[in-house]
Amino acid sequence: MRYLYTKTHEYICIGSGKTVQVGISDYAQKQLGDIVYVNLPEMGQTFSKGEVFAAVESVKAASDILGPCDGIITKVNLELDGRPELLNEDPKKNWICEAEIRGSIPTDLMSEEKYLKYIATL
Repeated sequence: MRYLYTKTHEYICIGSGKTVQVGISDYAQKQLGDIVYVNLPEMGQTFSKGEVFAAVESVKAASDILGPCDGIITKVNLELDGRPELLNEDPKKNWICEAEIRGSIPTDLMSEEKYLKYIATL
């Protein structure tokens, strides 16, 4: 499993094939605080890189979730519907959705090492 991150704190987890898991980074969930609601995307929904496809609300703020790549939703993590706090507990284990990538993986996504260096500057 390989994780790639955006500057807006979303990630894709690449396994094998064209299906990836999409979620928010640990940094993002810490900045949001206690997450109280996740507006999940719909099965079959398409999204483009940089386009809003979901949202997360916490006691502090609401935040749009932007597509880290172009894709189509193939699975939604319905556990988050009743237990949004799972994103605070482990945002990698509790991804938001799975998607089939359309096209190639964007070259501007950061490796975990580069992402950690990036958030250290924030």
